[in-house]
Amino acid sequence: MPELPEVEHVVRALRRAVIGRTIIASEIKLPKLIAPSSPSSFNRRIKDSQIKSVGRRGKFILIHLQKPDHKGGCILVTHLRMTGKFLYLEADDELPKHSHAVFYLDNDRRLVFRDQRQFGIMRLIAASRLSTTKGIHHLAPEPFAGDFSLDYLKETLSRSRRTLKTLLLDQTKVLGLGNIYAAEALFRAGISPFAIAAELSPKRSVRLHAAIRDVLNFAVTHIKGSISLEEGFSYGAAFENFWQVYDREGEPCVTCGARIRRVTHGGRSTYWCPRCQRR
Repeated sequence: MPELPEVEHVVRALRRAVIGRTIIASEIKLPKLIAPSSPSSFNRRIKDSQIKSVGRRGKFILIHLQKPDHKGGCILVTHLRMTGKFLYLEADDELPKHSHAVFYLDNDRRLVFRDQRQFGIMRLIAASRLSTTKGIHHLAPEPFAGDFSLDYLKETLSRSRRTLKTLLLDQTKVLGLGNIYAAEALFRAGISPFAIAAELSPKRSVRLHAAIRDVLNFAVTHIKGSISLEEGFSYGAAFENFWQVYDREGEPCVTCGARIRRVTHGGRSTYWCPRCQRR
């Protein structure tokens, strides 16, 4: 599943490709993608809308659309989930399998949403309702924003008896960390994923706060190449050469040489160094 750094690069690629373009028509091939809206209603609302901006809130991609002489506009909210991808195709390019939404643009190109596993979602909402939209309303502060302060993290940790790894995956508490980056952030901070959040010392809280920002910034900066909307993007491949603990079970720790361990924790694989990451 794409994590925040990969979604950020998809947003940047979309900005380069489609800002300023007008959607002259759309086609929904998988109705459940846009449920509870009907394809006819969705297509009618989006027709003749200009793409004004592309942004992100957590892992939600936000495409701001504006029709002529309409105030406020609407936002196409998309979550890629496990296998969702945007493709930017020429008019005569063959439409790939699992293409569930096609947006016909005014430059004779198509913006296509492809999703093999069919877990992705799209919602068309009024721009004025974005902050109250289900799934977005309760999200934690953006990890690079001022609201995600050290004081915020300390307060969040102090209120939870969950293990750190479990808490860090809760997007309503700490935003942007999936299974990969939670493991990497905890390793950088030198903290066990099984430590209890409320028992973390102030010194370790400082290290964790810095590590969360550092690992996400590092991933955004070092994703190899630019995401090509023409070719899609292999999520996870972007950062795998930089993983220090994730998916490295049995390999030597890059810091101390101890063997990296893995257990199933909270339904997910958890990787850590037993020597560097003590409770």
